[in-house]
Amino acid sequence: MARLAQTEGLTEEQSEILKAVRVFVDEQIIPAAQDLEHADEYPQEIVDGLKELGVFGLTIPEEFGGLGESLLTYALVVEEIARGWMSVSGVINTHFIVAYLLMQHGTEEQKQKYLPRMATGEVRGAFSMSEPGLGSDVSAVSTKATKTDDGYSITGQKMWLTNGATSTLVAVLVKTDEGAESVYKNMTTFLVEKEAGFGETAQGVTVPGKLEKMGYKGVETTELILDGHKIGAEQILGGVPGKGFFQMMDGVEVGRVNVAARACGLAIRGFELGIAYAQQRKTFGKIIADHQAVLFRLAEMATKVETIHNMMVRAARLKDTGQRMDVEAGMAKMLASEYANEVVEDSFRIHGGYGYSKEYEIERLMREVKFMLIGEGTSDIQKMIIGRSLLKDYALKG
Repeated sequence: MARLAQTEGLTEEQSEILKAVRVFVDEQIIPAAQDLEHADEYPQEIVDGLKELGVFGLTIPEEFGGLGESLLTYALVVEEIARGWMSVSGVINTHFIVAYLLMQHGTEEQKQKYLPRMATGEVRGAFSMSEPGLGSDVSAVSTKATKTDDGYSITGQKMWLTNGATSTLVAVLVKTDEGAESVYKNMTTFLVEKEAGFGETAQGVTVPGKLEKMGYKGVETTELILDGHKIGAEQILGGVPGKGFFQMMDGVEVGRVNVAARACGLAIRGFELGIAYAQQRKTFGKIIADHQAVLFRLAEMATKVETIHNMMVRAARLKDTGQRMDVEAGMAKMLASEYANEVVEDSFRIHGGYGYSKEYEIERLMREVKFMLIGEGTSDIQKMIIGRSLLKDYALKG
């Protein structure tokens, strides 16, 4: 049994879920990932299999048809899936964030309306904050919802929607005029319903097409154009306008644990590929694992895998207690993304010239792991969040 990335204190049910997911990854995802990724083909059969496993409803309470599992369970499932193919973890991530937002902030009517169908995967969620000129500056949101006689009219352009086409429910952060002095209290999250697909998917809602990417293929990333989209006040998340920024930041916090888990999965797979190849490839009459330079590299890779797995687990467990964990989530996301890139690159170096060939899995991981550096906030953004919070915690007295 592999000794890396083990998690102590899991329940029997958690262990059984992870075992089932691991078997699914080994038998259904890893064998298909290379061909699907190179073709940029949506992994429909894999997604259907995840639905059958109950992954889409993993954290949704049992009263709504889900499994009622913790963020920790979800993060460990994501780690396993990303180990097989990072893009597949992206299929469920934004869905999970929307379900989380509904569970934490939705009205009872919104929970009853969406969560049971989200648990089965019938309703698929997407999450939309970013805009073409926005980046990490959420205060600069320009998409606006204007009040009308029967609700609101939303106009603007959103960017970088994972599952933008396959989703049917999008949590969209927009600007509203609530008369508050703070820009952050003039933002509202709307639950926008649409059809799956490209083109005009609802009145005033258009998904233009896929954005081409260097990695993270298979799952689509899109824009979302809103042009006078008419929506009722009942579609405001939580029913009260002006709370969107704080709701979305709560979602991003768990999203950072998710990205850390994805990075851990990529690092684990990079290590697995590297240590396997090091025991097969021979130079100068012996396997390259017997060369001290390679052996030292493997030791450092394993240590980094163990470090980031434990940081990710701690952040997830802290969130499950209900405590604020912006620092812990930021630290886990920052270090996991950086270390995952280092581990995957070290594995690439171990592969030598073969690592540059598309026939070898490490080539795909090299492209996929770069996304970890920018997803849910860059390392520089994480450092700002961590540093500002630490200054508050360690402020000088007097």
